[in-house]
Amino acid sequence: MLIFFHFSLFTFHSVSGQELEDYQNRALQNNPEIQSLNSSIDIAEERINEANAFSDTEFGLGYFVSEPETRTGAQKFKVSVRQMLPWFGTVQSRKDYAGSMVGVEEVDLEIARRQLKLNVSQVYFDIYELEEKLEVLQQNIDLLEVYRTMALNSIEVGKASAVEVLRLKMRQNDLEEQMKIIRLQLKALNIRFNKLLNINDENMEVQDTLIIPMQESENIDLALHPELQRYDKFAESITNSEELNQQESAPKLGFGLDYVSVQERTDMDFSDNGKDIVMPMVSFSVPIFNKKYRSISRQNEIRQEQISFDRNAALNDMESRLSSALNERASARIKFETQSDNLSQARDAEELLLKQYETGTIDFDDVLDIQEIQLNIQMNLIEAVSSWFRQDAVVEYLTLNNQ
Repeated sequence: MLIFFHFSLFTFHSVSGQELEDYQNRALQNNPEIQSLNSSIDIAEERINEANAFSDTEFGLGYFVSEPETRTGAQKFKVSVRQMLPWFGTVQSRKDYAGSMVGVEEVDLEIARRQLKLNVSQVYFDIYELEEKLEVLQQNIDLLEVYRTMALNSIEVGKASAVEVLRLKMRQNDLEEQMKIIRLQLKALNIRFNKLLNINDENMEVQDTLIIPMQESENIDLALHPELQRYDKFAESITNSEELNQQESAPKLGFGLDYVSVQERTDMDFSDNGKDIVMPMVSFSVPIFNKKYRSISRQNEIRQEQISFDRNAALNDMESRLSSALNERASARIKFETQSDNLSQARDAEELLLKQYETGTIDFDDVLDIQEIQLNIQMNLIEAVSSWFRQDAVVEYLTLNNQ
């Protein structure tokens, strides 16, 4: 019976990731930040249509208050229309620039999706840790109750004192206090988890047993990670911005048409009397003072250098985060293996105590010592498992190029 209390929790089985994956998918569907970023992509895509438009067509209407007289008659009013056209290729450059900004928004969305999945995983494993600790504490409280029964039996035969019974009860009270504190922590984590999923209060279900895999993924390619691709997309957008700047610094071509209504002369009869005037027009807009465009080119050049620096800094940070996660994951495995061995030793010590009880020579000071040692080992085992999975989630976030 005593052995059951100590080892039922640590008969680990293979974990199915489906439950965690379901929570992650719900978060991706419901999270308002993800929904906002999807809207940003829709807006960026609409800007491609915006870039495909020409400048406004100008219409003009003028009425001659003092009618100018011409040989063919007096001019009554004038109608004009103007349309400026960008230089050849400018519209396509605008579309390319707008399209590159869509790419930036898409990468931002992918980063947010990955980060959200990581946050869900981290909170999930934190909740797993607390729930497992609650189970271990309850098992130890039950175990202490068994020891207390043994102590009461020993009192009846004069081999134990009431003080030992009280000490066992006090130890039970301490464990119950820990359980109350953990329940408060668990409540806060459940609220956070619900907020990540953007759902109302819901009792989540956590995998009851996790196992550290024998082999670990070692895909350490950071080159295609979205956090780095984001800088590549920004660099591409600046290249397109510079191409657009060069196009907009070119002349603009305009076409137009003037129409002047002419009134017939009544005092004369001749050819083309009252003939209206139609005048096609072509115009050019030349940016003679182009300091603005030179400044934009210089700004784009500086931005490219800045992005290169930022990308290198981000790569260094990611490599540092990856190295830290790999080391902590390896440490968690070592801790788990060490504590598993310690638990086996504690089990042997417990069996010796049981044999002593059968001979009537049990020392309840040793009982409390072994119980406390085993509890610490069990807690360490739980922390090692949850720590391994938390760090593995970080490694997965940093190394998987396609999610």
